[in-house]
Amino acid sequence: MTNFKQKDFTSKGGKAYKFQFPGMRAASQISDRTKNKHGIPQEEKLGDEMMKHVIVQPKLSWDSFGDNKKEFNEVITAAYHFLEGVDEDEDEGEENGNDQ
Repeated sequence: MTNFKQKDFTSKGGKAYKFQFPGMRAASQISDRTKNKHGIPQEEKLGDEMMKHVIVQPKLSWDSFGDNKKEFNEVITAAYHFLEGVDEDEDEGEENGNDQ
């Protein structure tokens, strides 16, 4: 069994989440399913896919966010960046570590 990369994420609101990379093929399929015919990610599809395949703790539904759109946007965006390999912590470390 393959162990997939995980990341702990804490929102600005103080809520903890765990993201898990679903594998390369699944990540590509998710990317394809979430985009419209112009290649632009669609919010509802992106939310569905992140809650179903990337955010593994806690298990979320649309109702989990109540009316807190800011929390939803932050968590779904962070999960999508994780899926796509855009890790802000690593990027900052690389920038700070390459001051030669």
